[in-house]
Amino acid sequence: MKAEVHIVKERCKGCGICIEICQASVLEISEELNTNGYHPPVVKNPEACINCGMCEMFCPDFAIWVTVVKETNVNV
Repeated sequence: MKAEVHIVKERCKGCGICIEICQASVLEISEELNTNGYHPPVVKNPEACINCGMCEMFCPDFAIWVTVVKETNVNV
């Protein structure tokens, strides 16, 4: 099952909880600043996401969530 991490950069205050709580080391702190002057996370390792939902569960700003990506089976 593939998962996709979504981040609302402008909602993030750069606390880093999502980065610390991620079991699969999917996220890292960005070098870029959002309009509020914070460094939001970025997805560095998307294929490692196990869709545990811990990042979204612990984010105090509701700035991150994970969705399941449906894989299509194409038989050629």
